[in-house]
Amino acid sequence: MNDEIFLNERIDVLAKFGTGLNPCVPLKFRRPNGREIVISEIGLRHPTTKGRRAVHVFDVTDGEADYRIELDSERLTWHLTREGDRL
Repeated sequence: MNDEIFLNERIDVLAKFGTGLNPCVPLKFRRPNGREIVISEIGLRHPTTKGRRAVHVFDVTDGEADYRIELDSERLTWHLTREGDRL
């Protein structure tokens, strides 16, 4: 990501849950301003911790911009934490 904007927006996410190597696949999300982002590709996906909570981090794109979204697995909430221009 270049020219990143660091955010902390709570977002609504439509995700597919299943089994295998990718048990959670976010498909699209809606920002607080109502703008809907359809995810065209998932890049890096990794678990991490914030304090004592497990958080799953996804770097995604809609083809126009890159985003980092995070799933807090304890609170079951999603947040948009970064947005960046795509080169």
